[in-house]
Amino acid sequence: MTTINTPTYSVSELTFAIKNILEPRFSEVRVKGEITNLKKQSSGHIYFTLKDTNSQISAVLFRGNAVQCSYQPISGDQVTLTGQLSIYPPRGNYQLIVKTVEKEGVGELLLKLHALKFKLEKAGRLSLDKKKPLPKYPKVIGVVTSPTGSVIQDIINVLKRRFHGFHLILNPVKVQGPGSAEEIAAAIRDFNRLKLVDVMIVGRGGGSLEDLWPFNEECVADAIYESTIPIISAVGHETDYSIADYVADVRAPTPSAAAEIVHREKKADLDFLSQIEKRVTNAIEQKIRERKLHLQGVTRHPLFTSPYYLLSPYLQKMDEISTKLQGFNPLQRIAHMRSKLEQLDLGIKYRMQHLAKEKSSRLKQLLSHLQAIDPKNLLKKGYCIPFAEKANSVIMSSSQLKIGQKISLLFHDGKVLTNVDEIKND
Repeated sequence: MTTINTPTYSVSELTFAIKNILEPRFSEVRVKGEITNLKKQSSGHIYFTLKDTNSQISAVLFRGNAVQCSYQPISGDQVTLTGQLSIYPPRGNYQLIVKTVEKEGVGELLLKLHALKFKLEKAGRLSLDKKKPLPKYPKVIGVVTSPTGSVIQDIINVLKRRFHGFHLILNPVKVQGPGSAEEIAAAIRDFNRLKLVDVMIVGRGGGSLEDLWPFNEECVADAIYESTIPIISAVGHETDYSIADYVADVRAPTPSAAAEIVHREKKADLDFLSQIEKRVTNAIEQKIRERKLHLQGVTRHPLFTSPYYLLSPYLQKMDEISTKLQGFNPLQRIAHMRSKLEQLDLGIKYRMQHLAKEKSSRLKQLLSHLQAIDPKNLLKKGYCIPFAEKANSVIMSSSQLKIGQKISLLFHDGKVLTNVDEIKND
């Protein structure tokens, strides 16, 4: 049924109408309650929730106001806030913009947490020597958490991304609300009783102190302490601490970190093996490059470019031996001597011919000379030779002659007999 006089607003118009009505009316208020779900941003602003038994309200302490406060808010503290009510249009909710914070006391839940922690410490259950070492290579990982939350998905995603061949068993439990602590404790004991897993991850995502409270219950602490299977606690965010964190063998800041821790040794070994593989691969590749260069150098060596580089000394030696053997062969020696005799014969012939030519030339010279001094040749020039008639000897001097002696005169064309009539001596 439509009311004609009822105005119609857009979402923004309605939100700003409420803002204009409420903010002036609650421009300055004082509110008392317990701080939970506190988050400090890098900007310096602090966001938290102020609650009591029945209700809660969002609050923000901006950096400018925070630096002026003598007390910085802590989760679990009872405080009185002074500030103003503000509507935040983008989300349509109201929040308290805090100006001052006055501490009233520690919250009831925080007191219970500290009391249980003190009790466990006194009993020695938080001692480091009670912590069990995690298995190096767990084959089966047990997870105690909600089946519908983001925790199990985060764990599976990390394990899938970083490790292969893992086996995970989820024991689903409630992680918030009545009876959740008992379910968590029972799930831990089931894993121990059945011996199904090598290591356990117990946890949930972030939330307020109330949301995380099941992990602060003594029954959960007892189940974790009594477990013979090593347990990694991953409750809330990095800044959240629970009793489960203190009792567990290892605390992980987040569920994703727990998934990495559970295979930390395996990852370290895989990283080490990966480095070794790279080093070995690099060493082998370097060695192959060195051997390849060496092989290239060897193939360029003359020994491999020509067979005669290697065989030539032996071939030459064989030729020398063959030559020597031929020298000892009688037929070869006979042939050699025949050749030598032929050469000597040719040499003798040449020398004889040369000598004959020399002698012939000399003879011709002597003949020419003899002919030149032959008396008969002189006689042709008008000379004559006197001979003694009886002795038929040449008269060499006028002193050998006597007047009246008969002599013969030899001319070139005959002889003449004559007598010596007169002798004249010089």
